[in-house]
Amino acid sequence: MKTLSLQLGKPSWRVGLHALILVVASTLTSQAYAAEKLPRLANGKPDFSGIWQTTSAADYDLEPHSNRKDAPPSAGNVEGNLIPYLPKALEQRKKNFEARATDDPALKGYTLGAVRGVYYPEPFQIFQRANDLFVVHQFGHSVRTIYTNGTDHPLEPNDWWLGDSRAKWEGDTLVVDVKHFNGKTWLDRSGNFHSDALHVVEKWKYLDANTIEYKATLEDENVYSKPWTLSVILYRHREKNFQLIEDYRFTLDYDEYYPPKRPANAE
Repeated sequence: MKTLSLQLGKPSWRVGLHALILVVASTLTSQAYAAEKLPRLANGKPDFSGIWQTTSAADYDLEPHSNRKDAPPSAGNVEGNLIPYLPKALEQRKKNFEARATDDPALKGYTLGAVRGVYYPEPFQIFQRANDLFVVHQFGHSVRTIYTNGTDHPLEPNDWWLGDSRAKWEGDTLVVDVKHFNGKTWLDRSGNFHSDALHVVEKWKYLDANTIEYKATLEDENVYSKPWTLSVILYRHREKNFQLIEDYRFTLDYDEYYPPKRPANAE
């Protein structure tokens, strides 16, 4: 019986090892297959062209929060949960929160900024070439250029709504360095903010052919005590004939004048 037990044990051990090998091999094959199926440019780099949108509640408030009258609840999108504000900046953030119903720059139709534009709850479109990407936002139709041609930021400091974006590739991950902001945008509707000293490093990476993981690390010596990171998932729109639609908030006050209305007594 002892000999029989040992003989029966060997096949069981071997079957277990064989099953493990099959699982590992299957996982590696699936990963390799997924990598092969990613959209790519002629130069072999991932092609992010398409219309994208997040389903997260990041734009309401990046930090964890319960439900409010003006926001659904969310577990947040900040690594470590809380943005590390300097004491004085935290006081300003509280003031922004109290005045969020009127002071959010987005309510005035202003450009959302490089980071907020990615997770604002409207679609945006990417057009990509070998040396650059164009990010076109539905909100205000802001256009951001991300250079991938090896050039560096301008030497002279500038103040731009979308900053200046220069990128490089780390494998299949697009790493974008962004600086030269004007400090006039908020990061969300709840009043999280930055100054013109903001420096952002973004990482764009495919999870599969229709899903992008977006991460952004922000540092600002005037506002934060240390760098911090946010992340969202972006999904490709695949609906038939889906497209961006003009959303110019600052033109709403002129709706009564344009387009011309047909007179009430017209035939």
